[in-house]
Amino acid sequence: MAAGSGDAVPPPLAQRRVRRSPLLFTAPLVMLGVLTLVLVWESVRGNIAPDARAEWPWRLQVLDMEALGSLLAVAVGAVLARAQYARTVRPCLGWRGSWTKGHLRGDSQAWTVGVLNGGQHIATVESYECRVVLAGGDRHTCSRWTDISVAVTELGRAGLVVAEDFQLVELGVGFPLVGTSSYETVLMGAFSKKFVERVDALHVRIRVTDVVGDSHERTGDCMRGARANAHAPLD
Repeated sequence: MAAGSGDAVPPPLAQRRVRRSPLLFTAPLVMLGVLTLVLVWESVRGNIAPDARAEWPWRLQVLDMEALGSLLAVAVGAVLARAQYARTVRPCLGWRGSWTKGHLRGDSQAWTVGVLNGGQHIATVESYECRVVLAGGDRHTCSRWTDISVAVTELGRAGLVVAEDFQLVELGVGFPLVGTSSYETVLMGAFSKKFVERVDALHVRIRVTDVVGDSHERTGDCMRGARANAHAPLD
């Protein structure tokens, strides 16, 4: 994934739909629009004098009203059914973090963050980006959206060591996030106390595609909650 430009951070708790499937969303609406135009044409044509209907363009009859009514009912039903189904299969992206052991060298305490799909159906990763805001930096201008490899390099320049101070997990394109009711998360990263002190924010932006082809995006901060007293690591 190519690095993006530094822009304002969307609200961490907001999930938004960023794209609808052109085939499964746009096509039914186009069909409904065309049939509506035909209905208007036939309604106007049916209310003019019979003599005028013998002249062009009023001689053009696209569909008889009975067939047109049936097609309109089908089109409206398709649009409504698609909208309802899209709500049913919409993913619910979330993540949580806690201090645990076993993810960093030396079995030290680490702030581990995982992502989950709380929806009923599978969603596949479309893009996965992050950006680093070092302590004392400007959250909106000092960093840019990058892939994991660039973020690791940036953190290395800040004196943080992979496997000792942090681990970042790459969720590649096509990675499946299975809908779960058990709140079991997929590991995104593990971060030491030193990392938490030196990095003000680690924003992650994940975009997924659901089973009807719509794309959903959520942005959050992996450091959120790491400094709260209630989540303090156990020595």
